[in-house]
Amino acid sequence: MDSSILYWRRTDTEGLERLELRAEHGAVTAVSTVIGLEEGGYRLDHRWRLDGGWRAQSVTVERWGARGHGVLHLERAGTGWLVDGLPRPDLDGAEEPDLSVTPFCNSLPIRRTPDGAGASLALDTAFIDGPALTVARSSQRYDRQGPGRLRYVDLGLSRGFEADLVVDGEGLVLRYEHLFERIAPPG
Repeated sequence: MDSSILYWRRTDTEGLERLELRAEHGAVTAVSTVIGLEEGGYRLDHRWRLDGGWRAQSVTVERWGARGHGVLHLERAGTGWLVDGLPRPDLDGAEEPDLSVTPFCNSLPIRRTPDGAGASLALDTAFIDGPALTVARSSQRYDRQGPGRLRYVDLGLSRGFEADLVVDGEGLVLRYEHLFERIAPPG
């Protein structure tokens, strides 16, 4: 994959995302805009920098809307994370960021979930509430159900939430039960 543009629509509320994904020189970048009507309406831009193994190195989230304008920057620092340049020891050991308003971030652990029905991957994340621009530690698990099918199980902040995921050959979400589905632009 060199470059592609993906679109997702929300299935639980009104919202749309356009994400440009680029892989080059052993790195992956993603730049996206999300428009949502929840939380009084907002526009949220997020920019990701990943290494060649699809491990997040940084994500910047910028929000405009009913809660005003704000920016949050999360950056990997060894086995921990910096939030807006400051160490957050409560996030030490969290493997990846998880941004609430996009299914893109699910691809990072999905790509590391072992193949084969019944295989699982559990991890701690640095969960970013996009509209609120807050970060908290959370836990989740991905259970492989078969080729291109996984079950997401929240073990942390939204304990009890589960959803079936359908993904493409790159591990990018096609359908996220209850929340998102990938769409093609008209034409």
